[in-house]
Amino acid sequence: MGGHDGSSGEECHEHQVAPPLRDKFETLALGLFKAIDSPVTFFREKVVLPLQTRNNEKFYHRRFSRVPTVDNCDFEDPVCVYEADEQYFRDKLVDSNILKILRQRKVECEYWEGPDASYKCRKFVEDYEDASTNWFIKYGDIKTRKGAIEAYMKQKHRLIWERRNPDKPLH
Repeated sequence: MGGHDGSSGEECHEHQVAPPLRDKFETLALGLFKAIDSPVTFFREKVVLPLQTRNNEKFYHRRFSRVPTVDNCDFEDPVCVYEADEQYFRDKLVDSNILKILRQRKVECEYWEGPDASYKCRKFVEDYEDASTNWFIKYGDIKTRKGAIEAYMKQKHRLIWERRNPDKPLH
């Protein structure tokens, strides 16, 4: 009866296994996690998400509508010329940043590839050369604060030169 012959299905109190320390630690950690996570989750689900679903408008950066170019402006229309100049300066800034990114990609590829850069970085070099040529065709040889009228005149002179010299390619 009192022996340990194993005939009974129950174990005596001397052989009951106490929960290991690891289980107690996990229970404590889970309790702390729930104590911290519950208010945060409640706030997110009840306050933040409803506010976000109300405002469905996606906003990445300021978007300017395109304005007429300077060749579409009437003579002596300073507002139209001003808007065309602002559009020109924004376009120049965007094109300059694109060129800067392409240059950085080319330089990083050349540093990374080392001696093999001449054939492994060919696409980066070609992309940069094309973009820099196009940038110079549009913005090169124009002073910094000159606007859309000067760029338009440069484009007009280039087109006249190309028409007069069809056998000489510019790029």
